[in-house]
Amino acid sequence: MFSIMLIIVVIAALTFDFINGFHDTANSIATSVSTRVLSPRRAILMAASLNFVGALMSESVAKTISKGLVNGPLAEYVIIAALLAAIIWDIFTWYFGIPCSSSHALIGGLIGASIAYASTFDKIIWSGVLEKVVIPLLTSPTIGFIMGYFIMKLLYRLLRRFSQSQVNTWFSKLQIVSAAFMSFSHGVNDAQKSMGIITLALISSGLLDSSAGIPIWVKLMCAVAMALGTSVGGWKIIKTMGVSMIRLQPIGGFAAETGAALVIQLMTLFGAPVSTTHVISASIMGVGASKRLSAVRWALARNIVVTWVITIPLTMILGAVITFILKALIGA
Repeated sequence: MFSIMLIIVVIAALTFDFINGFHDTANSIATSVSTRVLSPRRAILMAASLNFVGALMSESVAKTISKGLVNGPLAEYVIIAALLAAIIWDIFTWYFGIPCSSSHALIGGLIGASIAYASTFDKIIWSGVLEKVVIPLLTSPTIGFIMGYFIMKLLYRLLRRFSQSQVNTWFSKLQIVSAAFMSFSHGVNDAQKSMGIITLALISSGLLDSSAGIPIWVKLMCAVAMALGTSVGGWKIIKTMGVSMIRLQPIGGFAAETGAALVIQLMTLFGAPVSTTHVISASIMGVGASKRLSAVRWALARNIVVTWVITIPLTMILGAVITFILKALIGA
């Protein structure tokens, strides 16, 4: 039977999923909106629909969150603390228009809250954190940058005989396809984090066997929450990624989205909860650098990278602090 605390966990997880949706809308549509290939309304509708479809396509990342990072069961208030830490960080970075990783905010919050709860570092499966979080954290943006750079270089070489107007005409259509692929990939990876955290709560409360898969009702609720969040849209971050960091043509948007989506799909196959924000940001930088290094506003890019680096440590601290507060309030 569902306890009050477990219901709060589900509500908090769906809230995080909703915020993740509007916070990370920019991941899939910023370049399409900035190049005027799609109107904001159409871009958001497409992203929301494909986020929903993508969210139902895989369980690998959800299983990493629910079974691969923490040893044994957790009290519900600990999971609530992890979710609150991620939500606070997401809202803070959204307010200032900074693209950050909702995924790593949640993982950082979960690690910090779990350590505070158990008063030991042994509660964490550090091999899982290294293999599924730290290594992908470092490699996925790097691969995204390389993919964006080389796809753009290849397109320049293949299309050098055609006029700019011809290229813009073709890629105004092709970029819709790449934006759709990116939206689908975002749903495949990102929506699974909330699925995993709810499943972790169900396992910890004894309502679900640890060998079971992700319940279908959890998948559907998280897919809907992600799609609804995406439909709201995170315009401040869209401006940062699609306009402020680099001025893109449709061909550049196509290269960035295609490169990023391929990286996200690859990481999802390995069950790695990567940051779609990191990957698409790096891919956009790679596209800009393929033309000339000065095309990228590196001061802004540096601020984004700093946010990437500090997200996990700060949310670990925040998750631990909220755990201590909740523990005192409920007398656990």
